[in-house]
Amino acid sequence: MSKPKGFKYRSGQYIYVNCSDVSPFQWHPFSITSASGDEFLSIHIRTLGDWTSQLKCLFSKVCQPPSTSQSGLFTADLVQANNITRFPRLLIDGPYGAPAQDYRNYDVLLLVGLGIGATPLISILKDVLNNIKNHKSIEEGTSHNVNRSNTKRAYFYWVTREQGSLEWFSEVMNEVAEYDSEGIIELHNYCTSVYEEGDARSALITMLQSLHHAKNGIDIVSGTRVRTHFARPDWRSVFKHVAVNHINQRV
Repeated sequence: MSKPKGFKYRSGQYIYVNCSDVSPFQWHPFSITSASGDEFLSIHIRTLGDWTSQLKCLFSKVCQPPSTSQSGLFTADLVQANNITRFPRLLIDGPYGAPAQDYRNYDVLLLVGLGIGATPLISILKDVLNNIKNHKSIEEGTSHNVNRSNTKRAYFYWVTREQGSLEWFSEVMNEVAEYDSEGIIELHNYCTSVYEEGDARSALITMLQSLHHAKNGIDIVSGTRVRTHFARPDWRSVFKHVAVNHINQRV
């Protein structure tokens, strides 16, 4: 959405959304997935129920259906010859505070998201990425914005059941892989519907995945540059890894 004039928010916060074409009285909360420095406002909505299904149906009438190579996301074609597209009108209320918004006070971030619940963390990732870009611009002399964040390192663990959901945030994943040359952000995707690595039942897909990633730099499971792990993370080793590498830092 276009950002309303004077609308300010922090990554990790959420807004209430109303679409009168679906229901003039219903307001539903969604985490903001765009970063505070972005020129637009974005949310990710999973269709689970009447209101979200009707909203998707409305937008599918004015948006292009996905091609066979894309996920189930519709793309809005704003420039259509002799045809002005009327998008459903959205009203927003917010932003509202959430615990994740204070992430800038910490030296190291350990972000853990489950399925669509990763949305506030995606906004934080984007903000950390924007700070990296901003820092590079300052070094090159093309920008003078001072970075006010304390964050020096970020770990993102995203655990999801379905392979298809790995495409929801593929754009962000690829952007991080492209711009984060110093490895400030460490991304880990986990698909729990496949047996863990080392299990004979997932040996073939693990082998194909390794060959494809080595040859093309793209993960066959997620379709991004970030390699996907199988089963659930070993949290004990994850916490130990972060603790050992960041002694005397606020995590």
